[in-house]
Amino acid sequence: MTDHAAPRTAPPAAAATTRTTVADVVRALEEAYPPELAESWDQVGLICGDPADPVRKVVFALDCTLEVAREAVDKQAQMLVVHHPLLLRGVHSVAADTPKGRVIHTLLKGGVALFAAHTNADSARPGVSDKLAELVGITPGRPIKPVLTSGTDKWGVQVPDADAARVKAALFDAGAGAIGDYRECAFSVRGTGEFTPLEGADPAEGAVGQHHEGAETRVEFVAPTRLRRTLVSALREAHPYEEPAFDVVQIAETADLAHATGLGRIGELPEAMTLAQFTRRVANALPETVWGVRAAGDPERMVKRVAVSSGAGDGFLDDARKLGVDVFVTSDLRHHPVDEHLRAGGPAVIDTAHWASEFPWTEQAAGIVAPLGVDTEILRIRTDPWTVSAHPERSKR
Repeated sequence: MTDHAAPRTAPPAAAATTRTTVADVVRALEEAYPPELAESWDQVGLICGDPADPVRKVVFALDCTLEVAREAVDKQAQMLVVHHPLLLRGVHSVAADTPKGRVIHTLLKGGVALFAAHTNADSARPGVSDKLAELVGITPGRPIKPVLTSGTDKWGVQVPDADAARVKAALFDAGAGAIGDYRECAFSVRGTGEFTPLEGADPAEGAVGQHHEGAETRVEFVAPTRLRRTLVSALREAHPYEEPAFDVVQIAETADLAHATGLGRIGELPEAMTLAQFTRRVANALPETVWGVRAAGDPERMVKRVAVSSGAGDGFLDDARKLGVDVFVTSDLRHHPVDEHLRAGGPAVIDTAHWASEFPWTEQAAGIVAPLGVDTEILRIRTDPWTVSAHPERSKR
């Protein structure tokens, strides 16, 4: 047999990777982006697909639009990994004649599993904001908002007196209330809960349109931060109310913030430059969009210490001011919050398109999956919704 013919008898590269399953890919991604780092309101992980199915090719995108789903099928992928969860907001149907249902049916008919890493990928290290930081020219340091899964949360839960024992038992079973060599630790105080159910509510107690007061118990306990999502699910399942009242506060602890997980990153440019120059650098570093990049602040202001937060970050404007940065790079900024922020002496801000600040993360995610021996490909479909930008035409004189 000639050397030229030898490759024809060797097993195809794809055949060597058929042992890799959806579960294997999920495991690799969740090791890099632990689900416990996700915000309590988020929905991350495997959205559809059989964990036991084999995977030969994984494709990556920021959003799972219908166009992206069809492209994943056309590329003959067995798995699609995205940042934004398709079912973040609840739906009551995924029938094929609904927008999200059409996406799900396209994927399932094409044999494509769907996985999302959202705020867990934002907080992970490295994560989405680390990639953004590197692109704009800073070494990512401490997070703007630390999310420390090794920490401890203090919980407070209000529950009707008659259900307090049952709800506490469910929370204890899920891992709450452990202190040293003691278990089922809690503090309870009785009080009066009150609310008015509005139209559309289905109250366990009281009636729609009528103000209700009832005897309730506030149960306080501690739990590992890593169990926060598990406990929220256990609470909602055990609590008799549609909307249980509870609060969660992370207990302050000493941590190496320079390397801590959390949302956003802070770092310094090698050399100071003007805001106008840095804005141009950001625009050149990110994928191009119709939205472009804009900044608020004195164009000649010198900037060196930089905060970045991929995606919508106007909730961190106060943090950026308190942390003493010169400029804050994020997305989806609004008129009034930015105006008030600048009037309060806050740093300059740079506003990018949401998609542009997060899409570069797909390269990072693909690098996590590639060692599994599967083919990887980034779908370069621009899912940024803005398609037209216009400026007034100036008459020539």
